[in-house]
Amino acid sequence: MPQQGQVEINSKFAPKIARLSGNRMFQKSIVILLINLCGLVAPGLLAEKPVKVYILAGQSNMVGIGQTSPAGRTAYNTYINPDEKSKEAQGCIISTYSGAYAPGMDYSKLEPVKTEQVRVGYWPHTAFSEIEGEQTQIARGFIHIDQPGRYTFKSANGSICKVDGKVVYDDLNNEKMEPQIVRYESGTHPIEIIFNGQGKTNLTYAFYDLPGSLYTVVKENGNYPHLLNEDGEWSSRDDVWYKGVVTATADKWLTVGCGAGNSNVGPELGFGWALGEYHDEPVLLIKASQGNRSLAWDFLPPGSERITVDGTVYAGYKDSPSKWPEGTEPEKPDHGWYAGKQYDDCFTAAKEVLANFDDKFPQWAERGYEINGFVWWQGHKDSGNDVYASHYEKNLVNLIEAMRKEFDAPKAPFIVGTIGFHGWEMPEQYLPVANAQLAVSDYSKYPDYEGNVKTVETRGFWVPAEESPRNQDFHYNQNGETYYLIGDAFGKGMIKLLEGK
Repeated sequence: MPQQGQVEINSKFAPKIARLSGNRMFQKSIVILLINLCGLVAPGLLAEKPVKVYILAGQSNMVGIGQTSPAGRTAYNTYINPDEKSKEAQGCIISTYSGAYAPGMDYSKLEPVKTEQVRVGYWPHTAFSEIEGEQTQIARGFIHIDQPGRYTFKSANGSICKVDGKVVYDDLNNEKMEPQIVRYESGTHPIEIIFNGQGKTNLTYAFYDLPGSLYTVVKENGNYPHLLNEDGEWSSRDDVWYKGVVTATADKWLTVGCGAGNSNVGPELGFGWALGEYHDEPVLLIKASQGNRSLAWDFLPPGSERITVDGTVYAGYKDSPSKWPEGTEPEKPDHGWYAGKQYDDCFTAAKEVLANFDDKFPQWAERGYEINGFVWWQGHKDSGNDVYASHYEKNLVNLIEAMRKEFDAPKAPFIVGTIGFHGWEMPEQYLPVANAQLAVSDYSKYPDYEGNVKTVETRGFWVPAEESPRNQDFHYNQNGETYYLIGDAFGKGMIKLLEGK
């Protein structure tokens, strides 16, 4: 029975409601409000349908390494002078002057009481020589900017930060000045931090034009406006809940920041947004993932048997170690890891969430749920081992069957994402795994998978390092837009399976 005040409209009303607004979350809220106020809909149309549950799994790229914020970090790349740019030269000169800081004073013309050289990373921890009475200290150095664009610099509380002689942050004169966003060209820029007494001189910065960051792509360039709310902050859906287990353990309505950290995103964002728009029922995403894991060992599914290649036996499910000479029995190590342990850890945790569904999701208590589909995105670790790569297809088929059995969903749609490293110029070492991932969608080979298993090609979403936050190919250069678009492609692929296309 539906709970009082909680209703779900029949899908046949969706086309009419869609004309009310372009925002689907708004549409649902308005319809529910009208139904509650007017009571004009026949009771049979109000029955609450089960929550749609999707299980997402894989290694670190499923965890989510896409950057969503301006690049911010401690500025350790400062130098004694513009010509010394080795790590050994990192540091600054700190000059101590008698008397409290005097605004307007040209301290460069004064003789310091003491001058000391300090490594940048140790600024907050260095005990400077004390002098009698009040004192002003000024740290001077140079910052090297690799990428031109807009930056903010911020020093510690109770200090002033100057770059190129201009004050860009002031917390010393009680002005509570917000860090100034200034455009800088690449090159070396003089920097000063002024503080009274034994202060902390640590320096942080943020880069607001970081290519490939969702901040730049969405907030600066205006793409994907649905990801922002009316206040210009990240939107959150009120019909899609995200629950991460093992890693990426956010537990909230779907929004930016459900990846490896609060400033990271994985494919869950694009996937959940697409399915939230598609379903009238609410959606629960459970993501069970862990980085640096192979399908042939860590995620090896139940039912996988030992294989022998060139005189070496490779572990079957629950075996340990990972391999041993043919004709011998394995000596089990004492570290407790075994073939399939990551599979067990991830999906035991996911099942525990579902076993306590009403307690964990009180907004849907007594409503029930149904497993509506799976997404698997993994493959980097297996690409580094010829045996693992050559058996990837077989292991992937075993995984599909095992996960469906694990969650009692024998025909639930299953999306497999290919690895996409370096796009269509993929190095040869990755091709066996990519081809194996494509093979499970060859319905002449796997006729039982027609209409319920689909491989989504990700190579078209590759963006080179120079257009991304970092040069890190195994994490898609941490490009937030790449992760969002791949998730969106997974979602669209899932919808095609649900519609029988």
